[in-house]
Amino acid sequence: MMKDFAGRTAFVTGGASGIGLSMARAFGAAGMNVMLADINEDDLAAAVSELKERQVKAAGVRCDVTERASVERAAQETVDTFGKVHLVCNNAGVGAGGPVDAVKPGDWDWTIAVNLMGVVYGMEAFLPHIRAHGEGGHYVNTASMAGMISIPGMEPYTASKYAVVGMSEGWAGQLAPENIGVSVLCPGFVKTRIFESSRARQEKYGPAADERDPDRADAAKQLVLGGIDPDRVGARVLEAVEAGELYIFTHPDMAPLFADRARRIEEAFARAAESPALRGLEYRTPDAINVFD
Repeated sequence: MMKDFAGRTAFVTGGASGIGLSMARAFGAAGMNVMLADINEDDLAAAVSELKERQVKAAGVRCDVTERASVERAAQETVDTFGKVHLVCNNAGVGAGGPVDAVKPGDWDWTIAVNLMGVVYGMEAFLPHIRAHGEGGHYVNTASMAGMISIPGMEPYTASKYAVVGMSEGWAGQLAPENIGVSVLCPGFVKTRIFESSRARQEKYGPAADERDPDRADAAKQLVLGGIDPDRVGARVLEAVEAGELYIFTHPDMAPLFADRARRIEEAFARAAESPALRGLEYRTPDAINVFD
């Protein structure tokens, strides 16, 4: 748990807008130094300026989370600027999807590169710096409720977010003995600009899904614009980090959807227990695989 925020440093990817900027505002208000990282330099400069107007010690660094070297440079610049880093928010994310026969390889590659590998690179790049000062730290990895319940037609996005949840659970168990916490943020719809994320899509990934199916993209945009204020999310993250929570939820009304999924899984295990094909099976799964033990 991170109880003392004042004077410590937070790093936030995707920090120039949306959930990233909302977290930065909350951390800054709690007395933290903030290093914002984003691929869009104009938005980044505006966000840093806003934080400084709020009397937050803030700086910005351009970062492409799909490139390990870019994330490593951002980590080093954070330490060079503020001396230490304690809180790392791997938040940059994009959305891509479509009918199963319409999703292109580039949609998969882009989504996995940003949403999954961006988190991996952030975890790996900052860990040596957090270990070096020995004061403990915390990671917040942004997943989604799509990492808890599948969204039909958003399989690349859903797959990447399920992965972030699973990785975060494992890392939490690994790093707890070092006083390094890990949280996974799973919001529902939040009023952000994720529907504009294709602006930063690199040419090698090909045309974005919203360019190929503008009607579907507009429908998704309306869902996002009807979401909650991102500053609510930032405030929720701050209190969850202070409490050392693993799962950070922002839409309690979605709990029944997850409960329904859990019920279906439990029923499937019950059918397996009664299965003639498994009758007499004498095997016990090792307790060591339980990340929650």
